[in-house]
Amino acid sequence: MPRAPKQSELIDSIYDAGLHAELWGDVVVMLNAFVGSQACGLISKDPISKSGATHYYCGVDPHYIQLYAETYAQYDPLARLPRYGEVRNIPDLVDFDEYRRGRFYQEWLRPQGCIDVANVVLEQSKSPCPMLMTVIPGRQMLDAEQRARMQSLVPHTSRALLINKAIERKQRRAIALADVVDRLNAGVILLDKACHIVHSNPAAETILAADDILRSVAGRLVARSTAASSALRDIFRDAGEVALAADSGRKIPLMSHDGSYYVAHVIALPSLLREGAVERTSAVGALFIWKAELDGRSCAGVIDRTFELTPAELRVLQSIVDVGGVPETAVALGIAETTVKTHLHRVFAKTGVSRQADLVKLAAGFSNPLVH
Repeated sequence: MPRAPKQSELIDSIYDAGLHAELWGDVVVMLNAFVGSQACGLISKDPISKSGATHYYCGVDPHYIQLYAETYAQYDPLARLPRYGEVRNIPDLVDFDEYRRGRFYQEWLRPQGCIDVANVVLEQSKSPCPMLMTVIPGRQMLDAEQRARMQSLVPHTSRALLINKAIERKQRRAIALADVVDRLNAGVILLDKACHIVHSNPAAETILAADDILRSVAGRLVARSTAASSALRDIFRDAGEVALAADSGRKIPLMSHDGSYYVAHVIALPSLLREGAVERTSAVGALFIWKAELDGRSCAGVIDRTFELTPAELRVLQSIVDVGGVPETAVALGIAETTVKTHLHRVFAKTGVSRQADLVKLAAGFSNPLVH
């Protein structure tokens, strides 16, 4: 049996396992040595079905672990769980002589050379399958010293398991959100205070690989446009500037070498992304990047409500965007060019732009990057 650890050493290891669940296997070995038992484990148990799952264990042949899960969990006298924090062994719960005539002892425990088992529930919440610390003392009954040692570890092990669960919940949420981000057709790039790329989704990787509107230089995001690069540095110098830019709907226009327009929208990171992992990320904000390809169905309603366009003005705007200039729009809508010009001038006045090209760019900014 390994050297029995000092209690302070064991408690330190328990809290380490609270932060890093993969350490529980080593902790269970230390628990076993500290209690002075033959075997020890962390198991979850359903008090209704009496089924159990062994998560970490030492001192038991894996064959018996499998037999317990498949057959003998239902015969375990300790399936009737005590209250949180109460260490109970078999004589505490059932008549010991009757128990020794039963299948659990005769077919599972006795062949291992043992006579007693002790449990303590480690979760205060009403979990349907609470976690327990289980020890098998060996050829003797659980003694007072072993009981006291188990009892002394309950609050620490319980808190460490709560930490595990809290971290796991955040990680699940962060993973789910990251999966959504990775599936977007729009590029998403997380940046730190120096515009270094902390994370980029597959769509953003494609944009960066093109080495056109945006590129990575030694891990730092640089735009093709000097003005755009300057804007990125100004915005991402701290999280506060990112939040202000995001609240104001700040967009950074980007143009490729072939004249295609892209829009980079500044977004503030929710606390889930800033703190979702065990270690805080260095990212202070993100860019949401999409090509300015219009889908009239996705942006027409937003443009209409934003600028209070009449139905006729909206039809002219959409036609200018979709088919071209005034003559083409007149043919497409079956109206006179003078009528098109009249509506177009009103659209200019309401939107604050003065050229058809600017109108197209403005409309592109309202296009939904998630609709393809």
